[in-house]
Amino acid sequence: MPDHMGDAEHMNKRVAVMGAKGHTGGFVVAELRRRGVTPIPCGRATDLDAALLDADAVINCAGPFAATAAPVIESAIRAGIPYLDVTAEIEVVTDTFASYAEAGIPIVPAVAFYGGLGDLLATMATDDWPAADQITIAYALSSWRPTPGTRATGRVSAQRRDGRRIVYSGHRLQFRDGDAARTEWTFPAPIGTRSVVGEFTMADSATIPTHLDAPEICTFMTSNAVDDLRAADPSGPVAADEHGRSAQTFLVEVVAQSDGMERRAVASGRDIYAVTAPLVVEAACRILAGTGDTTGVASVGARFDAKDFLSLLSPEHLTLG
Repeated sequence: MPDHMGDAEHMNKRVAVMGAKGHTGGFVVAELRRRGVTPIPCGRATDLDAALLDADAVINCAGPFAATAAPVIESAIRAGIPYLDVTAEIEVVTDTFASYAEAGIPIVPAVAFYGGLGDLLATMATDDWPAADQITIAYALSSWRPTPGTRATGRVSAQRRDGRRIVYSGHRLQFRDGDAARTEWTFPAPIGTRSVVGEFTMADSATIPTHLDAPEICTFMTSNAVDDLRAADPSGPVAADEHGRSAQTFLVEVVAQSDGMERRAVASGRDIYAVTAPLVVEAACRILAGTGDTTGVASVGARFDAKDFLSLLSPEHLTLG
């Protein structure tokens, strides 16, 4: 088992988990307990201020985050404790950075498969470059059975965008009409060349620009996963092991380009919802240990050494290569 940062120091720490009874929240609660941290499960009807009085940090897993992020952040500010969330809602991430830049607590949005992982891989790929011409993030999912929470947040985001898509181009997020084009992307073996949907913009396109200089962020998602997401089938992930993980597998490849040079960073693993738990819990434990605990809003890639962070999650939760 990897020597995670500060595990011994957190035996007496308590972390409130908003949405603890949800699919991702359940994984987060289990990971906290595994790391020797006491979770404080919080439901939507919980008196937040009262719950956070006994907490050393709070992790928000309750979507849609358009409704929960600001109230939980405000409560965390009153309690004087770090706030982290697992949102994939691009608008929520941008709102959080805009509204809480001067907050007196550490705030880390989108510490999840969508948002945090891409951010860390992009940070690792760019390394010592002062800027990149383009960052490309390509997702390969074996399948995608979205949770009810994912479907709900998707509907909220679509309403906020009036049905339009979002892309990051020219150093800013922009709206696009119509369906994104399908093309092909060659992933590392054993996946190989696959059909992908272009401009499938995720939360990492909101976190990366806050600390990496790249005018263009391109995102691709394998077409089968997009088709699964849009299917009418309401069934969510199906547990395939004793930990509740599904059989879904993923691979994320990030390519950074600058002045004709190219660098790549790749991570693969199992179950996009389950892998969110070690990502956000590792970030919380580091902050509680005094690492990356600068006040205000900063992404996981900006707060920590990306290579070190991901290496500590490998090979237990992720395979890097």
